[in-house]
Amino acid sequence: MKQLNLGCGDDIKKGWTNLDIASLPGVDIVHNIENLPLPFGDEEFDYILCKDILEHVDYIPILKDIHRILKMTGIVEIQVPHFTSMYSFGDPTHKKYFSATTFQFFILNTENKRSYYFDFHFSRIVQTKIAFERGFLFFNYFVQPIVNFNNRTRHLFEATFLSRLFPAATLIVKLEK
Repeated sequence: MKQLNLGCGDDIKKGWTNLDIASLPGVDIVHNIENLPLPFGDEEFDYILCKDILEHVDYIPILKDIHRILKMTGIVEIQVPHFTSMYSFGDPTHKKYFSATTFQFFILNTENKRSYYFDFHFSRIVQTKIAFERGFLFFNYFVQPIVNFNNRTRHLFEATFLSRLFPAATLIVKLEK
């Protein structure tokens, strides 16, 4: 299984292709992901991890190129700050904000009926999870499973005061080509 750690920073994964803009120890390929196309062939990877990078860039062209280099039935795992996260607005390098429904626009024939926006589509969403800070915020141990029970509970959370009362940390989405 061929795996790509896109925008890896210092989170180097053994057995993966680690790509980052910075020439850090363990980085296999130094490349700015905004310089497209990415330096890979079509349908080259089975799994691509995009952890904490898409919020820093104009991500739609990058997502399209990820689609190109991902094998059929391959998975892209995306981790970005949720729009209610203190990290979302606290970092001045963040350009984009994400909700649980953001990536539905890249799936053909989803409930939002807006897949016509783009000329590429993933086949399905494998997972959507809104993650919460843990540690001393003990109530989040109870909030997270309730919010992630299904799409309706995630929508209810985001559309009401609950998202302000219990701000999330991270959105994790897995898309299958």
